[in-house]
Amino acid sequence: MGRKVTLATCALNQWALDFEGNLERILRSIQIARTKGARYRLGPELEICGYGCADHFYESDTALHSFEVLAQLLESPVARDIICDVGMPVIHKNVRYNCRVIFLNGKILLIRPKMTLANAGNYRELRWFTPWSKARHVEEYFLPRMIQELTGQETVPFGDAVIATRDTSVGTELCEELWVPNSPHIEMGLDGIEIFTNSSGSHHELRKAHTRVDLVKSTTAKNGGIYVLANLKGCDGDRLYYDGCAMISVNGHIVAQGSQFSLDDVEVLVATLDLEDVRSYRAEISSRSLVASRVQPYHRVKVEFELSSHDVWVAASEPIQWRYHSPEEEISLGPACWLWDYLRRSKQWWNRQLGHGLHRLLHVPAGLPDREEWNHHIKLNIDAAVKAFVGVFTLVTGKVPQFRLHGGSTRENLALQSLQARIRMVFAYLLAQLSLWTRGMPGALLVLGSANVDESLRGYLTKYDCSSADINPIGGISKTDLRCFTQYCLDTFQLTALHSILSAPPTAELEPLEAGQVSQTDEQDMGMTYAELSIYGRLRKIANMGPYSMFCRLVSTWKEMWPPAQVAEKVKHFFSSYAVNRHKMTSLTPSYHAEGYSPDDNRFDLRPFLYNSSWSWQFRCIDQEVSALKGRAVPSSSQEELD
Repeated sequence: MGRKVTLATCALNQWALDFEGNLERILRSIQIARTKGARYRLGPELEICGYGCADHFYESDTALHSFEVLAQLLESPVARDIICDVGMPVIHKNVRYNCRVIFLNGKILLIRPKMTLANAGNYRELRWFTPWSKARHVEEYFLPRMIQELTGQETVPFGDAVIATRDTSVGTELCEELWVPNSPHIEMGLDGIEIFTNSSGSHHELRKAHTRVDLVKSTTAKNGGIYVLANLKGCDGDRLYYDGCAMISVNGHIVAQGSQFSLDDVEVLVATLDLEDVRSYRAEISSRSLVASRVQPYHRVKVEFELSSHDVWVAASEPIQWRYHSPEEEISLGPACWLWDYLRRSKQWWNRQLGHGLHRLLHVPAGLPDREEWNHHIKLNIDAAVKAFVGVFTLVTGKVPQFRLHGGSTRENLALQSLQARIRMVFAYLLAQLSLWTRGMPGALLVLGSANVDESLRGYLTKYDCSSADINPIGGISKTDLRCFTQYCLDTFQLTALHSILSAPPTAELEPLEAGQVSQTDEQDMGMTYAELSIYGRLRKIANMGPYSMFCRLVSTWKEMWPPAQVAEKVKHFFSSYAVNRHKMTSLTPSYHAEGYSPDDNRFDLRPFLYNSSWSWQFRCIDQEVSALKGRAVPSSSQEELD
């Protein structure tokens, strides 16, 4: 009797609408899975067309080309004698669904539509898809003629069903369905399904891996079973980086861990699991058996195929300890991988070998470039350009604006700072277009932005200034995390030059020196510290707090540091600054998404950009609360514990 099943899951670097490249990577993953002895291959969400198609999902072309790719998969000899589970959009009765298509030996077994759609944060699936709302219900799906001619099937099952092989059963989840309280694997497990698959399109965010791993482990901790998760990797044409982390667990233990950051386009993870481990685990849980005896059964699609091996010498995979990256390591790896994808795709370079792609990217001979090629810098002074612009302004108006240090007003001071910042942007683009030309090299460069998430939230930048760029690898990372990352680089790579960067006060360097010293610092200009900004950002976006709620939270949190009136002024100052500068987010450089409180307008943070910045009603409520607190003693920590 066969009892050990070998399953394969994938992390694929798919690209929206790159049907040819996506097909090649899917076929390669199937071939690797077969070579490693797997009899079930699971791929990531919407892998055929790419997850990031966005409004291209409205186009009939996207569905058509997805079926054309599916046709090539069905007739490929690579996909023989292995159950393949691929993702694509499918239109059923004029309704568009995000689906898994499961097939074996040129026959489609089941089309399983997604039942819970991701529609928060970075995700807008309800814009393009409809969730399948008929639990445990299956209908007939009439296949396109091109598929009918290949498979000899007119219709196939479509809906909430499971696959039943000769030796076990397999149930499907799609990404978001793992994250909801009533995940399908719960009911499926009670109905005796032993293997659960999850095809994800889950992006990287700092410290998110812990949550994802805990969720996967918990799926089978109470109910038993095998859980197999696939995920996308790479930049799918937008701000997100999908970080892989394919994994396989059994009975609450991880047995296979995929890489979180990798430059390999195709990663296949394989594990061998003993079905008897699942059965014996479940048999000991009497409470589970009582509930399972009353569960409503799933429709089973029967398949004359076995997932298990009859070789008693095949060893089952053992539990492992998940190795997490620190936030500093995540910052060093995630944006770098995203940048690599962005660079090679913007140049249409599809080199399989990293070394070959790298030397083409840098326009140097094959092999690693020497240090001189890696560190080509140009140092320039823009004083002459600034004087030229001011001269033209003076010629037109008869006025000479001055910096504050030289007696100018606040308006003059800000205008001159903005002029310098915008000139830096213009020069950056000129150099990006022509610096390679000056060295006799082909091509052009990308301009990188360097604003961080806290500066964007506060609006501490000039519109269309040096913060404007093609992409920004650190735009979604907080200043606090960036300082920790700089210290990590200093310690890990012995980059001693970082000592001076860490010790220097953050400054925009847009005002003249005063007695040879920097007269301008970011925190002084902003009227708040970067540490405070991180707190404001998390409360505003993640905790969804307005001015009054934020004050009520912080007056307690900061009671040992500031009195209520000062906390009130801090909160008011933040919201006033945020509201006045929110319009700048409409022109924010596309940045690597890494933080849950990113203010990225119309993409992650759907809030207005035109505000009544006086917040009169909200601030009045805060003032009333401050008045009510006057004369009341701040409770000590020990007294609070007694209370």
